[in-house]
This record gives sequence, structure tokens and C-alpha cells, in this order.
Amino acid sequence: MRVQLRAAKIPWLGVWAIHPWYVILAPQSAPERWEIWQRRGLRQESWGHLYKNLLPWEAGVGNGPSWLLEEWSGDRAEALIQILHNSPQSYPYRDLYRYVPGPNSNTYARWILTQAQLPPCLDWRAIGQNFARGKSPLPLK
Repeated sequence: MRVQLRAAKIPWLGVWAIHPWYVILAPQSAPERWEIWQRRGLRQESWGHLYKNLLPWEAGVGNGPSWLLEEWSGDRAEALIQILHNSPQSYPYRDLYRYVPGPNSNTYARWILTQAQLPPCLDWRAIGQNFARGKSPLPLK
């Protein structure tokens, strides 16, 4: 079992902003893609803005291909898989989406890392990653 954190450039803003997601890669199983998307209800497997398999696992989001940010295996992958599978019930912002300051796809990616007690591996273009950590530049109303 492996878990990947992938990212792609956001259309029109790719120089400044990325969209990350997680992929679960298990032998003899189809890959699972987990992410937050700005619109709700686009697929049956969704919970608010949280989606499982909205897009093909390695597809970009309209501004070029995706790339690998980080990959885990062994016990770390198992822990991440459990957190991802529980996130429809435990992610606190699944029903709220804001481009800036968040919560958004970057908030979710960082929240998963925090739950797994893993160091952050998102770069500065992951705008909104610090929302759940109380470091957003704008207040949530």
C-alpha cells in the first residue's frame, strides 16, 4: 500500500496557486483520489466539498499535468488511509469552501498531514494550508 500527495497548477493562477489531493494505491484495487473541490454534489461519492474519485487519480485540474509532492508506504500509508477513509465524518470544513483564506483543498491536504502527525510538505503556493492552524490572514465570518 502506498499513499501519494499529488498537486497540479490551478487554471489561470498556476504560477501562484496549486490544488493538492491524496491518492491511495493498493495492489489489486483501483486507485482512490481524495480531495476538496470548490463545487458540491458533482459525484455520488461526495460529502459536502469532499470527494472520492472526482477525477482520474493522476489527472491535473486544467492547467497541465499533476506531479508527486510526497509518497508514503508501510505504517505511515496505513495511518493515512485510515484518516482519509474517516475524513467524510471527521474533516471539520467539508461543508465550507473559500478560495481565500480557506478552507479549501490546501486546508484539507494540510489537515490530513496534521492528523497523521507528518511534517508539512506543501509549498508556498498551497494558499489556505494554514487556515485550520489559525494562521489565516482574514477572519472567517
